[in-house]
Amino acid sequence: MATSFSCYGAVSTLRTPIPLSRLSTFRSPSVSTIPNRFYKFRVKCSRAEAGVVDDSRSAPIDVVADVKSERVVVLGGSGFVGSAICKAAVSKGIEVISLSSNKFQSLDCNAGDVFYVNWDEVLTGATAVVSTIGGVGSEEQMLRINGEANVVAVNAAKEYGVPKFILISVHDYNLPSFLLSSAYFTGKRKAESEVLSKYPNSGVVLRPAFIYGKRKVGDFEIPLDLIGEPAERILRAIENFTKPLSSIPASDLLLAPPVSVDDLALAVLNAVVDDDFFGIFTIEQIKEAAAKVKV
Repeated sequence: MATSFSCYGAVSTLRTPIPLSRLSTFRSPSVSTIPNRFYKFRVKCSRAEAGVVDDSRSAPIDVVADVKSERVVVLGGSGFVGSAICKAAVSKGIEVISLSSNKFQSLDCNAGDVFYVNWDEVLTGATAVVSTIGGVGSEEQMLRINGEANVVAVNAAKEYGVPKFILISVHDYNLPSFLLSSAYFTGKRKAESEVLSKYPNSGVVLRPAFIYGKRKVGDFEIPLDLIGEPAERILRAIENFTKPLSSIPASDLLLAPPVSVDDLALAVLNAVVDDDFFGIFTIEQIKEAAAKVKV
């Protein structure tokens, strides 16, 4: 016997977002950006069997459901990589909170002062944290920024119950161990260990090589894509011939394909929305993850 259903409803929020100050918030105007809030649906349904007149006078039913909407906090969101992530996320209808400051500009990074930030304003309601924190400088500075700052952020995210943490790290370029012992790499690896320890089933570490795109430095724009894009094409075209050279120490300084900042941003989005995406991801895996979001 044939049966048909028709439903209509209205939605009202039972909870509202917590207001934020001193932060940059980006939203897509066409998509609801209230994350992990309970919504109340008033649904009226009618059931009609074959040969029976539809009774439209049935009483409405209130249903409360938890409707998930992503809310991503990007640490260093105004930097080269961070701004690309913010832009990509907003284009997909994801709410973005960007935390940045000028405190570490001398280190070629835009990290935000994670050592003193009021995390209650930043992390409440977040579904993921993305850290682009990193920089170069003295050994002490690199260990503090690449390592300690990220460790502080990971622990804060864990304390506030943020379900996912995504770290932008760095490819090791097949460097010999004595070069990997520099504070730049030891700081990054310390941060990686913290992510994978605190988030064993949802932590994501992305290890890109040289990142290219149009990078703004002050009032100037450096077109890194003019070098990076053709280099990536060439190296990918000849990778079957260069693979035997990968055993040579530091060979990846010349042979590791560059990564587009746009592809890196899309790989981050894939990590945000895919609960099965966790662990350490290399250059090729970053490219594959980006392709999933492009489709």
